[in-house]
Amino acid sequence: MLGVGLLTGAVTGSWLAGDSGDEGARSAYTEAGEMWHSVPVDQLFPRTVQGQGAGPGGADRAWTRVAVAPDSDCAGAFDRLLAKVLEPVGCSRLLRATYTDATQSYVTTVGLLFTKADAAAMTSLAGRFEKEGLGRRDDLMPLPYAAKDTVAEGFGAGQRGSWTVSVLTDAPVVVYAVSGWADGRTVDEPEPAAEATESGATSAPAQAGLGHEAQGLADRVERALRKNVGPATEHPS
Repeated sequence: MLGVGLLTGAVTGSWLAGDSGDEGARSAYTEAGEMWHSVPVDQLFPRTVQGQGAGPGGADRAWTRVAVAPDSDCAGAFDRLLAKVLEPVGCSRLLRATYTDATQSYVTTVGLLFTKADAAAMTSLAGRFEKEGLGRRDDLMPLPYAAKDTVAEGFGAGQRGSWTVSVLTDAPVVVYAVSGWADGRTVDEPEPAAEATESGATSAPAQAGLGHEAQGLADRVERALRKNVGPATEHPS
């Protein structure tokens, strides 16, 4: 379990939606930023995740959690350039878990970076990612979490095949995922999930479905995050 004094149940109210007035919105935003120590790990990173239609061609996927990293600060958790890009929003806490697919062919690390930023700073960072295409730069890939004695033990920086980074604007959270093969093979040309999931993509990560692995898990962990704040925060994806 993450943090101390874990609470049961979801945070009541809405997440910048459904409350009247700025005070309610600020309160919901603040509560969302404190979820790293107020929600059980199994709710943020479920032991099993069902991905109906999440695979290539709309195929179903299922993932099993193989490891949860101790909650930590962000020291050494990102490559230097990505750490620099994320620096303006700060780091309150970083939560990470690694999953494998039903065939144990792929491994994917999903991360929740809880920042110290207000809504304006998060909106600014999200705008920069969109305008400058930062989410597609392979020098800004997140690092995986490789746990010993698991199928992900050999999942290092050189094994990263596809990734996605989502900067939320209605909560102080950055959601990311990075995927690779479980056999530890290196990837010479990783591809962002946004490109690897496009119809007709022919790269090795795209053909293997690594983009769908990263995007599918990131989407569902984000849904779990929102679900624990309140039904009004859930966005279809």
